[in-house]
Amino acid sequence: MGDVAMTVPVVASFAKKYPNANITMVSNPRFEDMFHGIKNLTFFGVDTKNKYKGFGGIFKLFSDLSATKKFDVVIDLHDVLRSKVMRALFRIKGVKVFKIDKGRAEKKALTAKEGKVLKQLKSSVERYRDVFAEAGVPFDLTFDSLMQKGTPLSANLAETLGEKHGKWIAIAPFAQHQGKIYPLDKMETVVKLLSEEPDTKVLLFGGGAKEKTVLEDWEKKYGNTVSLAGKFPLLQELEILNHTDTLVSMDSANMHLASLVGTRVVSVWGATHTCAGFYGFGQNPADTVEMQMDCRPCSIYGNKPCKFNDYRCLAQIEPEMIVNKVLNK
Repeated sequence: MGDVAMTVPVVASFAKKYPNANITMVSNPRFEDMFHGIKNLTFFGVDTKNKYKGFGGIFKLFSDLSATKKFDVVIDLHDVLRSKVMRALFRIKGVKVFKIDKGRAEKKALTAKEGKVLKQLKSSVERYRDVFAEAGVPFDLTFDSLMQKGTPLSANLAETLGEKHGKWIAIAPFAQHQGKIYPLDKMETVVKLLSEEPDTKVLLFGGGAKEKTVLEDWEKKYGNTVSLAGKFPLLQELEILNHTDTLVSMDSANMHLASLVGTRVVSVWGATHTCAGFYGFGQNPADTVEMQMDCRPCSIYGNKPCKFNDYRCLAQIEPEMIVNKVLNK
């Protein structure tokens, strides 16, 4: 989800610069709402677990896409096995094909156990834009937000959350991999401290049964705290984030979703690092919370085990460090 979210500023800027371009965005059906409002874009949802499952599903997808229109250019922003095969099929058909340079060698050097080369790499957003430039359609990143600030909440959201008074602070404590998750007992302290701030409402974001259980437990324990886990579709979660003053997030998709609506993110980093190029679009680097350690980053995606078996890069961050950053203390 995070990778797809980072394509939005690029695709939206391209669509604005070239309003006569007829764009087909091919991605997971769950992510369609991210491209809400891009007028010259058609979203083509691909369910790789059913209709387009397996190797045969790739040919089915190619056939179905080819039946929709005659494409002039195919831009691959993913460069994985499935998209490599798709590129080959379109190339055989005579369609011009361009692909992203993910900078895999640079990222390997960034996470090396010995001789680590810690330097700022090109952001994913820049890498996506580079592919369009290579295809002969350069443009500036003019994207601001998917939604306007100050618009009223939808009726069902207002019924759940009430009208906004004071500050809304959202917290998204989970991520796909352990190396990116701040210890939950410490995050609970963050929730407690922020819920005690005057005129402040804390909104908890998460998904899945286990996450829902944790967040609902926090909701019961602390006043002015609301769990949103599993309650609203993606578009309405974006609407809530649009009304939120600050989101506390891991290096996760939620950071990128908040960025799509121009909401400030205080991001907590552990095994991964902003140098890898996955920082939220338009976010202030001063809003990161992290410990400077020689072993960081040990992973690009946070999916490698900690060599100390304790993820000290996260455990050594005190809750007050996050709260003070949120409150600009």
